[in-house]
Amino acid sequence: MTLKQLRYLISIVDCGLNITSAAERLYTSQPGISKQLKQLEAELGMQLFTRKGKSLAAITPAGNEVIERARRVLREVENITSLSREITGEQTGTLTIATTHTQARYVLPAVIQAFTERYPKVDLELHQGTSEQIAELVNTHQVDFAIASGSRKLFSNLKVLPIYHWHRIALVPKAHPLAREKKPLTLKTLAGYPLVTYVFSLTGESSFKQAFQAEGLDPRVAFTARDADIIKTYVRMGMGVGVIASMAFECPDQQDLKAIDAKGLFPQITTWLGFPKDMVLRSYMVDFIHLLAPHLSVRTIRAAASAETPEEFEALVGDIDLPVRGGCEEDSAAAA
Repeated sequence: MTLKQLRYLISIVDCGLNITSAAERLYTSQPGISKQLKQLEAELGMQLFTRKGKSLAAITPAGNEVIERARRVLREVENITSLSREITGEQTGTLTIATTHTQARYVLPAVIQAFTERYPKVDLELHQGTSEQIAELVNTHQVDFAIASGSRKLFSNLKVLPIYHWHRIALVPKAHPLAREKKPLTLKTLAGYPLVTYVFSLTGESSFKQAFQAEGLDPRVAFTARDADIIKTYVRMGMGVGVIASMAFECPDQQDLKAIDAKGLFPQITTWLGFPKDMVLRSYMVDFIHLLAPHLSVRTIRAAASAETPEEFEALVGDIDLPVRGGCEEDSAAAA
């Protein structure tokens, strides 16, 4: 059994059992991968996949066990490589991140700019998706970091560092009746208009929905999208009242849109960064986290990454006072 065979095996699985796609990903030939797979199965004395003709049809129960252990082996190989580079002071490599559009568009640009200036030889890969897509990328070890908000049920295999809190705002054109309303916004008032907001999670969990349900309200959601910029476009078209993350409201938006405070109507949300529990963080990874979350010291980040039990990890990060991130109006008010 060789590391090459294990890499081929994992690539086949990650490419949906398509050997041709796995070969393209690994810059090798399809016959070469097929040969290595047959040799691995022969050495193990078991079938890892069921077959339909010349194609792989499904993973066998034994195959699932082998694949899970193969991922752990390859992760440890990566850790050993990272450790050797850390000891020799080599600051090259790749940092792969999976996150949502909101984080990629409104939060990460300044962090990534500072990071690339500090580490010009480290390549960055940024993947955007839903919580489910991010979880799939993390669970298959295709990314180093996940940056997301809200529920952590899909990410139980990660160590999770809290980054900041945020809340939602309502967004309307300046000519909209709500833009002239002097009274504080209520859920009942909001439910009286068609709403434009983010796509809901496939898990069915949504603090947005739960807030209305708790008040016995059933609002009409006229349009959903993953991209806050798209939501703002449709708010401008008059499709409804937007409900978006506070940090997605930028100063140029003030020209034709009004942001209405919705604090207290919906639960406060926490954005977090997670990484596999068995990952050895290289120094540039630690620095990236510190740039994103300056309230987490380098010492705290390293200690959290080395924590061996959930209790030890929670003692390090559980009581940290997190900043609250807002949009243009709030940032301007804070600076005044």
